[in-house]
Amino acid sequence: MDLKEQERRTALRAEHDRIAEEIGTRLSVDHVQNGGVLAFFSLISAGLTAKLAWDRWGWLPVDKPPPPPGVPAWFLAAALVALALVVFTVRELLRAKVLRAVEAEKFQRLLALRKELELDT
Repeated sequence: MDLKEQERRTALRAEHDRIAEEIGTRLSVDHVQNGGVLAFFSLISAGLTAKLAWDRWGWLPVDKPPPPPGVPAWFLAAALVALALVVFTVRELLRAKVLRAVEAEKFQRLLALRKELELDT
């Protein structure tokens, strides 16, 4: 092997090691996990919001007094919390999707480098 070829292989190996270290910890998995937790709490919050709405405006076949006048503060607060949680859930899952695409590109480059460096024999 001549000197230029050895330098090229050394540079390729350094790139291989750098990419392997970068994709060793997959950040997209963390974002999916956070999105799942937020989705769970979004569901609970949406259920609470529905319960508060039913308690105020729900119809039952029994005689029930009309809802009290004024702003339904607890319902609005629960609806805002549920909406915020849904927005955060979507944000986390979209971040995970973008990171997953970047990680897939890096993984394909890593496979190409392994093939070129003949590491997989």
